[in-house]
Amino acid sequence: MQKILIFTDLDGSLLHRDTFKFEEIKDYIKKLLSKGIFIIPNTSKTEKEILEFNNELGSSLPYICENGAAIKGLELLNSNLPKELILSKEKNNIIKIFEKSVPIDLQSKCKWLSDMDKKKQSIIFGLEDQKLEMALDRKYTIPFIFDGIKSEKNELFKIVKKVGLVLQEGGRVINLTDKVNKAKALQVFVRFFKKNNKKVKTIAVGDNYNDLEMLKACNFPCLVFNDKFTLDEIPIKNLIITNKPSPEGWADVIKMALAKINKN
Repeated sequence: MQKILIFTDLDGSLLHRDTFKFEEIKDYIKKLLSKGIFIIPNTSKTEKEILEFNNELGSSLPYICENGAAIKGLELLNSNLPKELILSKEKNNIIKIFEKSVPIDLQSKCKWLSDMDKKKQSIIFGLEDQKLEMALDRKYTIPFIFDGIKSEKNELFKIVKKVGLVLQEGGRVINLTDKVNKAKALQVFVRFFKKNNKKVKTIAVGDNYNDLEMLKACNFPCLVFNDKFTLDEIPIKNLIITNKPSPEGWADVIKMALAKINKN
């Protein structure tokens, strides 16, 4: 029997871009789950944030946190699978490599969120109190704002790549990470899942630049409306697109993707 896996970004894809709510589509998500469709958050969010999302949904979903750094909850799909797969170095090791490799003048342009006061952190993340604390409780990624010109930023990206690390640019911050991403984590997840289920179709939903590799790695790539993009920027075949923003846009592209799967 064919299994369907939906890998989804959260902020701006499934969750409303500003309020982070999803009440409008909660019943639809539950309907998908009741049909045996698997939904796997694949996001830059932390483990605590995703567990909070699971709590609000009222379901225990497996998930990929911190931009592909770790896979959690595989045993929810099959008791023979591991509870977690860690794909990344821990952040202390990552920052040591960064500080050793990046010139001081470029380091000074990197404004780490962990060094900012609560007010600035809150403005950048759009979160307060406990939700802000959960967003900052990172094990594998270090968020920052780059305060420099484009050429300096390009140089920073080159240096970081050369030493085996990655800068992932999202909607609000840049994350310094190990050489992991949402696409690699998706592929690892599917490989483990296929040990017990050979027939698998994958859907991926995103809305930002750091989602594009994930979209390329699935069978049915879906893009939720984001006015940052022009379509000629996205060289992905068979891309399913909606002009509706999240969360309604998420339901819109999933319905289109499932219709395509049912045709085949």
